[in-house]
Amino acid sequence: MDLTNHFVELIIRTSTDLPSDVEDKLKKQMELEEEGSPAKATLKTIIQNVSMAREEKLPICQDTGALVFYINYPPDLYKEKDFTGAVLKATQIVTEKSLLRPNAVHSITGKNSGDNTGSGSPWINFHQWDRNYVEVKLLLKGGGSENCGIQYKLPDDNLGAGRNMAGVKKCVIDAVFRAQGEGCAPGIIGICIGGNRDGGYKMSKEMLFRKLNDVNHDPALRELEEDLYEKLNSLQIGPMGLGGKTTVLGVKAGDLHRLPACYLVSISYMCWACRRHTMIIKREEVSYD
Repeated sequence: MDLTNHFVELIIRTSTDLPSDVEDKLKKQMELEEEGSPAKATLKTIIQNVSMAREEKLPICQDTGALVFYINYPPDLYKEKDFTGAVLKATQIVTEKSLLRPNAVHSITGKNSGDNTGSGSPWINFHQWDRNYVEVKLLLKGGGSENCGIQYKLPDDNLGAGRNMAGVKKCVIDAVFRAQGEGCAPGIIGICIGGNRDGGYKMSKEMLFRKLNDVNHDPALRELEEDLYEKLNSLQIGPMGLGGKTTVLGVKAGDLHRLPACYLVSISYMCWACRRHTMIIKREEVSYD
């Protein structure tokens, strides 16, 4: 089964069609902002942009971002090579269609590959599981939001943050305060408590795939998410940093076991253009969400 065309469809959908839960949240927040305020006007413009991108099949944002894939597959039915070639070819095809901006730059020479492929581009994370289908999750993450990602090591004397949930909250509030004007607010915040340097960042980015209206099954993390959501929106940073009630659309947190000597808090910031979609491959059938 050649998966190239299916990956083409997934990438196009992700670039041009904002997930319904994110769009619904933007609309809800627009109604909460004051009439005549910059926040309400900004959210109205964002929603119009989302609608036009979907109708015209055009990128939601001019920075179409880096392609980050998470592929879960049954090893008795598929191998990694079944996906890698299709991902690369599909990426080249969609770039040629101008639905992705050429964003892969060689870090030493500064030369742009021109087709979004290169070392680590696209970024593909593979995971084997025992289910009888393949799940492909794609996140398009722009440079503005990626630059706002940050990792803290607790205790942090500058923040007065200790190795506890109160310390974690101080880290997240500091990260969002520092991101204002850079990450295209309102943002979505992905958090990982614990783990190591690379594992923490990976999980914090995976948190961005969660639906905005889901509920964390862990009571402590659920309380953290809800409290931070209120605290962050009380900062009044607002859409695009222009003030208002909507600084974040959601906060999603996970945790990993850690070394006794390490207490890391990894934070991934996602702009309002949370471009994520999922493809399910089951037998010969392919579906998208």
